[in-house]
Amino acid sequence: MLPNQTLGSYDTLTQLIKSEDIDNWLDLVSLVKALPYNRNSNRTDLSLVWKEKKGTCSSKHAFLKHVADLNQIPNVELILGMYKMNSTNTSKIGKALSDYQLDYIPEAHCYLKINGERIDYTSPTSDFNRIKDDILLEKIIEPQQVAEFKVDFHKSYLQDWIRNNIIPFSFEEIWEIREKCIASLSS
Repeated sequence: MLPNQTLGSYDTLTQLIKSEDIDNWLDLVSLVKALPYNRNSNRTDLSLVWKEKKGTCSSKHAFLKHVADLNQIPNVELILGMYKMNSTNTSKIGKALSDYQLDYIPEAHCYLKINGERIDYTSPTSDFNRIKDDILLEKIIEPQQVAEFKVDFHKSYLQDWIRNNIIPFSFEEIWEIREKCIASLSS
């Protein structure tokens, strides 16, 4: 875990954060973790996590990595992990998967690696340990890659998974099932 570093940058985003009496890293991550899970209105504008007071695993962690970079907080990496999303590690999606007789769907999930420790700030109940045994691969990415790159990488991974595992659904059907799973997380 990082020491409680002060947010000392004079960039616009850090100043916006500080204008709401958040001036250190630990307070920032605590607040971001408590924000509701929901998609932002624009995937490419990381400041919307703060402005809209919500975010997904991608936007929240990309936002935090970006703020860490702006404030020269060392040893913070943004990780894109593919994991087996199932009813055990993501309990709210059980019905969406069981309706289609699927044990899991590979899901792209973002989190941080801080001083070598994987930490999930997606929600107050998030815990990386819940998915650690279901990780299929991990990739270090930059904050701006959570938009187009992450989606393209995920779609390509799913297409390979469908083909290599003879999944009885088309890519479009799997993506729709996945969207139902994601929608259930917001409810």
